[in-house]
Amino acid sequence: QVRLVESGGGLVQAGGSLRLSCAASGSISSINTMGWYRQFPGKERELVASITSGGSANYPDSVKGRFTISRDNAKSTVYLQMNSLRPEDTAVYYCNAEARAVVAGVTFPQKRYWGQGTQVTVSS
Repeated sequence: QVRLVESGGGLVQAGGSLRLSCAASGSISSINTMGWYRQFPGKERELVASITSGGSANYPDSVKGRFTISRDNAKSTVYLQMNSLRPEDTAVYYCNAEARAVVAGVTFPQKRYWGQGTQVTVSS
């Protein structure tokens, strides 16, 4: 119904930058909040950044001032610009969207969708 495809992960040296992208596609009626989470080995996913459809962004203290989330509603795409990367930012990053799917003219309740994840590795 709703598919999220991430791109932009990879290997970067400490202090460097990466930009992640996530495009939503499928039978979408509306998209509310979009965001990025990350997961360290053996840990639960944690919020990295979120942004509402109106553009209000939220960050935890661990990335505030280094990461910037943005979105293009016309393209159903969310971005994460990551600057001043640290080795402790190494994780799998997942895109997330709260969206309503529509099938055969029927709009379904809002549901949280996830991307497949993209690896970000920061070397020291």
